[in-house]
Amino acid sequence: MKSTVRFFAPILGICAAALLIAANIHSVDPSGLTVHEWGTFTSVAGEDGSAIEWDALGCSDLPHFVNDYGYRGFKWTLQGTVRMETPVMYFYSSHELDVRVKVAFPQGLITEWYPQADYKPNQGSSMRLLLADQHGLANQHGVVTSLGGAIEWGDVKVQPGTAPALPVESGPSRYYAARQTDAAPIAVGGQHEKFLFYRGVGRFRVPLAAWVSGDGTVTVENRGTEPVPSSILFENRAGRIGYRTAGAIANHVTLDAPQLNGSIPQLRHDLESALIAQGLFPKEAQAMIETWRDSWFEEGSRLIYIVPSSTVDAILPLQVDPAPSQTVRVFVGRIELVTPATQHAVESAIARIDWQAVERYNRFLAPILARIYSGDPDRVGEIEQQFLNYQASIGAGRCR
Repeated sequence: MKSTVRFFAPILGICAAALLIAANIHSVDPSGLTVHEWGTFTSVAGEDGSAIEWDALGCSDLPHFVNDYGYRGFKWTLQGTVRMETPVMYFYSSHELDVRVKVAFPQGLITEWYPQADYKPNQGSSMRLLLADQHGLANQHGVVTSLGGAIEWGDVKVQPGTAPALPVESGPSRYYAARQTDAAPIAVGGQHEKFLFYRGVGRFRVPLAAWVSGDGTVTVENRGTEPVPSSILFENRAGRIGYRTAGAIANHVTLDAPQLNGSIPQLRHDLESALIAQGLFPKEAQAMIETWRDSWFEEGSRLIYIVPSSTVDAILPLQVDPAPSQTVRVFVGRIELVTPATQHAVESAIARIDWQAVERYNRFLAPILARIYSGDPDRVGEIEQQFLNYQASIGAGRCR
C-alpha cells in the first residue's frame, strides 16, 4: 500500500495521505466484528539453547485494579519456562454487540486479568510454587496442582462511539499504553476498558532455541513446524545499543554479536514495521512497543522474534462468539541470552559490590548467576540473598 500511495502522490497529494490514514484505522469489516490481539512470550535460553526454568512470575508491575489471583507480592516465586506477558485483545465493530470470549492455556497458569472474568484451572500436570501459599493452590511440596484451564469473559459489551471513564491509578505502569488505539471501548459488568487483558506463566517449548558461543556468536535454530516470520538480535551495554535483523528463520542461522552503534528510533521503526506486516494496525503496533520499550531495550542481550500464528493458536486456543470476520493474533517471542559479555558484567559488578549495576539484570539474575557459578548453588544463593538485602535497603522490588 505504501508504494501505491507514493506512486500517486504527485497527483493526489494530501488526499493520498488521508486515504492511507483511513485505511490504517478503518480496515475492518464494517458489517462484522474484527478482533486483534498482541502479547509476549518471554523465556531464558539455557546452555543448550532450550528455554530453562526461572522465576517467570516475579512481582507485579500492574495497577491494583487488575485481578492477580492472589499472586501479587514480593514473596511469590512461580517457576516456569515462559512468562506470558500482557496479551491484550481489541475489538472493532460499527455497532454495539455482546461477545463471549474464551482463552484456554493448557500448558500454563493464568495469573492476572482485567476486566472481571471466570477463570477455571484444570487439575493436571504441575508447576512449582516456592515459598508461602495462602490460597490452597500448592501442596506440602510447593507444587501447584492446578495447571492449565481457561479464562472466560461471558458477557463482553463492545461499545463503539462511547468514551467511558477508564480506571487509572496514580503510580506509573506500562499497563496504560495499550489504550492508545482506535479499538472500541468494552464493558464487563460494571468495569470498562479498551481491551481484554490477561497474563500467565507456562511450561511449553518456544519455537526457537538460541545458544551463545564463547566468541559471542549466537546460533538460532527453529524447532517449530513453521518458519518464524521475523527476528532481531539485540544488545544493550551501558546504554550503547546494537541489533542485527535476522529476518525469517526456517531452519537455523548463526549471527555475530551486534555492533553497538544502533539507535532506538530506528529499531522501533523496524519492529513496528514487522508488527504491522503481521496484521496489527499501526496504533496497535505503536502501543505494543511503547508498552515494552523499557523492557525489550534494557541492559543485556536478547532475541526478539515474531511467533508463528499457528503456534499462538496452539498455545492459547481462542474462541469468540459471534465468530469475528477477521482475527489477528501477533505475539512477540523474547529469548534472554546469557552471553559472555553479560556474565563478565555481572561478575565484575559483584566483585565491586556494585548492586546498582547488578540490578540492571534484575529478574534474570538467577539464571545468569547459575551460569557464572555453575556447580556452586550455595554461592548463587548467597549472592541472591545479598542482592535481596540491597533491594530491601532501598525499598525496591523485583519488577521490570
